[in-house]
Amino acid sequence: MDEIAIHVREAYKVFHKQSLFPWNRKNGHGEKKRVVAVDSISFDVSKGEIFGVLGPNGSGKSTLIRLIATLLLPDSGAVTVFGHDVVHDRIAVQRLINRVSVEASFFKKLSPMENLIFGARLYGLSAQQARVQILEILTRLGLERSTISKPVEEMSRGMQQKVAIARALLTRPAVLLMDEPTTGLDPRSKREVQALVRELRDQDETTILLTTHDMVEAEMLCDRIAIMDAGKIVALDTPEKLCAMVPSHNGRSPTLEDVFLELTGKKLIEEDDVE
Repeated sequence: MDEIAIHVREAYKVFHKQSLFPWNRKNGHGEKKRVVAVDSISFDVSKGEIFGVLGPNGSGKSTLIRLIATLLLPDSGAVTVFGHDVVHDRIAVQRLINRVSVEASFFKKLSPMENLIFGARLYGLSAQQARVQILEILTRLGLERSTISKPVEEMSRGMQQKVAIARALLTRPAVLLMDEPTTGLDPRSKREVQALVRELRDQDETTILLTTHDMVEAEMLCDRIAIMDAGKIVALDTPEKLCAMVPSHNGRSPTLEDVFLELTGKKLIEEDDVE
């Protein structure tokens, strides 16, 4: 039996949003709008699996990532990483995971090397030990050595995202949470990141949970895919079996995009309400 890396059971998360509209306010205070971001979902991810999560903006994908990353606490249900509960064993979970977000943050005046050494020291790595790993990872991601010493603020959005991925890889996490990691990357950079994702799984048995809006990327990389809509998982299977859920049209075989549109075309939540 495969070892379970991520275990999610009946995970539930609700937000209470303040109304921004004056006509909804009482006594000078806005009414609270109740938004269910993650609605009692359950799934397991095996060790070494690349597990994709697809869904429209506001479907709850990023909230799910934050629950697994211990950045948010579930209101009910259970989330564990290699048996460690995200509520009761947060430190143990944090030692096992790292996260790449579409919104990478850095000290903009510092170089990639300086940013990554700072991050490495937070994880207990020495500067000398980290420097060797940083050069290796950044080179694998296609960054030139001359770029590594320039301020981050002078780098393109795509190059900054590569630095964010490098920072996540420094700790050699058992579980890597990637929230739209290739957004904003040019085609060559996107392929380099995708190749690295496969390499991490194949060589290090890293478990990867990936959210993306790129259907081709999801179909190419993921062993299994969960499709979310309005906080719920509406389908979960291999890319091939998901595509078999939609009938062919005019002799054309259905794609993952066809499945996505079929299953998520009716209900959408405003992006700012959930993610």
